[in-house]
Amino acid sequence: MEKRLFTSECVTNGHPDKVADSISDAILDECLRQDPNSRVACETTVTTNFCLICGEITTKAVVDYPAIAREAIRKIGYTYPGTGFDADSVEILCRVHTQSADIALGTNDEVGGAGDQGMMFGGACTPTPELMPLPVALARALSNRLTECVHSNDLLRPDGKTQVSVEYDEDNNVVGIDTVVVSIMHSADFEMSELRKYVREGVIAPVLAKYGFDIANVPNIHINPTGNFVIGGPDGDTGLTGRKIIVDTYGGYFSHGGGAFSGKDPTKVDRSGAYMARYMAKNLVAAGLAEQVQVQIAYAIGVAEPVSVRVDSFGTGKIADEQMTALLRKTCDLTPAGIIRRLNLRQPIYAPTAEFGHFGVADRPWEQLDLAPVLKELANI
Repeated sequence: MEKRLFTSECVTNGHPDKVADSISDAILDECLRQDPNSRVACETTVTTNFCLICGEITTKAVVDYPAIAREAIRKIGYTYPGTGFDADSVEILCRVHTQSADIALGTNDEVGGAGDQGMMFGGACTPTPELMPLPVALARALSNRLTECVHSNDLLRPDGKTQVSVEYDEDNNVVGIDTVVVSIMHSADFEMSELRKYVREGVIAPVLAKYGFDIANVPNIHINPTGNFVIGGPDGDTGLTGRKIIVDTYGGYFSHGGGAFSGKDPTKVDRSGAYMARYMAKNLVAAGLAEQVQVQIAYAIGVAEPVSVRVDSFGTGKIADEQMTALLRKTCDLTPAGIIRRLNLRQPIYAPTAEFGHFGVADRPWEQLDLAPVLKELANI
């Protein structure tokens, strides 16, 4: 029989798009640090020795945008002069203005409406301790391990990608890992055979072992399959905020809404709604009400209450999906203000999400399991 495979990818925080995300979220954090009520929609693009910051920002904060951007770039690891993109020599331009007065009419604190129309999805499932789909959990863990190695090995550079193909049986149970792909930017002094050995032993093997898999049982492993990866980062490819939306969520395993996350304050339901949907889905699974759950929320711009809420347990629910939906409606305030209060989102907590992932990270407010006991008691199972 043909294998039943599902593949997810991830990128490191030095990927051009993630560099842009990190700058946008670093600016958001600085605005929130000084003014928790800041309204921020910050977009960044990066290319060879150039960074453009633009967007709509209404805040009492006094922000040195170039300084924040340079520090974000430096933190990622682009500090090598003459390589096409480094924190000290990159040219930075800013084109920032305040939020549209028309949008503000329906989204200010008095009205409390959603910052835009749209639908958001959140998902959770049982195959991993963090209740994330295994393919994206592994791809994310590999990317984060690469980032750790970049900061401890002078021959590695920040730009990298990972991809994992997981085999499932006909009942959607994990059979094993079929393919792992890892590409990492490096110094010209890192000999390819040594780099591949380093990545295999120092990145892939320990990450797979953490999830209970032996690298010896993975039939296909590709490390820098095209060979040299010396030219990379924004010098090798243009980066743009919000372009890695599938990487930022569930690797395609669950559905994705229409909006990106980075650079947006929590009044933008593209972000806060997706975080709340993850929180609700994870707590439903943690409560034992289903093995796999997807939650959808949808909003109209300027309207506080969602226009729809839907739970899909893909046939794994202990109670009906409609009952789970009703439980969420009963226990959760799904207005933007309610979500912000419950998850305490007016904090400078967003730069790490751009760097190391939005979901499956224990210290994120939307990853907490405080709702699970309440749901379990109300469900009476």
